[in-house]
Amino acid sequence: MPWQHAVARAIFNKNAMAAAGFQVERDAPGATRIVLNGQWSLRDLDNDFARLRRALKPYFADANIHWDLTQIEQLDTAGAAVLWNGWHGQLKDKVALTDEQAALFETLASIPNPTVEKSSRFNLLKLIAAAGRLTIFMSSHLRDFVSLLGLLVMELAYLLRRPQDFPWREFSANVYKSGVTALPVTALLGFMIGIAMSYLMATQLRTFGADIFIVNILGLAIIRELGPILMAVLIAGRSGSAMAAQIGVMRVTEEIDALATMGISRILRIVLPKVLGLTFIAPFLVIWTSCWGLLGGALSANLELGLGYRFFFDYLATVVQPVNLTLGLVKGVMFGFIVAVMACHFGLRIKPNTESLSRSTTSSVVTAITCVILIDAGFAILTRSIGV
Repeated sequence: MPWQHAVARAIFNKNAMAAAGFQVERDAPGATRIVLNGQWSLRDLDNDFARLRRALKPYFADANIHWDLTQIEQLDTAGAAVLWNGWHGQLKDKVALTDEQAALFETLASIPNPTVEKSSRFNLLKLIAAAGRLTIFMSSHLRDFVSLLGLLVMELAYLLRRPQDFPWREFSANVYKSGVTALPVTALLGFMIGIAMSYLMATQLRTFGADIFIVNILGLAIIRELGPILMAVLIAGRSGSAMAAQIGVMRVTEEIDALATMGISRILRIVLPKVLGLTFIAPFLVIWTSCWGLLGGALSANLELGLGYRFFFDYLATVVQPVNLTLGLVKGVMFGFIVAVMACHFGLRIKPNTESLSRSTTSSVVTAITCVILIDAGFAILTRSIGV
């Protein structure tokens, strides 16, 4: 059949003896034939199989196109794979081949399709890689955290030998910023939580005629659990984030490097005052928050159940054992220490860019709150038979 060259003619190889190319030919009735020429092999460095694949993609989708490979000078597995994948692994009946080319495509057809196996293997490898990255990430955090604790212990040992070097100014500043300035918000939150709890419990206790037991429930819940937890969550979101951001800004502005250049310990002047200051003030914040929570509970109990304020607090002293207050104070010390250490840990890991600053500040708050809740749960299990 005589073939005529169409107006639309795609030639990717002007030199027929060089790189791979193809021509689009059309006869009078409108049938289309793709004539491949040149060297479809890796021996020619000018071959761009990715570009050829993109150019042939519209023709691969047309099942009525004839393919002529007889004018190809050399065809290896790389060039054949481009055509084989474009034909979706099926040799069409409208393809003109030489005997050597037919044998090459038969070899490609004999290779099993590894799509499913490769996909499952790929997913397994991705899972292993993700587990490895997570392990490396967690181990680096654990290493830096243990290192920070060791440095804190060393600085405390140094201060025991040289108490005159204790950073009183930094310590008092952190006590003021973390404790004194937090009094209004902790009081407000404790008061509102006390009112909400007392109001909800009063509705249920009135149903069973057990109005007086609201004192027992509020006393144990606020003094032993809610007071320390509320304090820890507030200082983690307020003081902990501020500590991490402050240390991060000092990292970005290279102030910490300047301290190291001058021979000043960053742990002694930056980290230790924050940890000691928050650990010292946290128990007082627990008492402050618990008092306001009980005051809010007493107000709601008076309005809803008619319990007098004097009766509420007198009966509270008889039903809530003093050991519960001790447990609350111990929790306050632990939570204050955890929040401060986590804030300093993430602050010291901040890199000199704004994205790392925001990410590490958020991570410090989330990690501190998570650790506080986990420690509180373990502490509650260990002390479940004390003071109840």
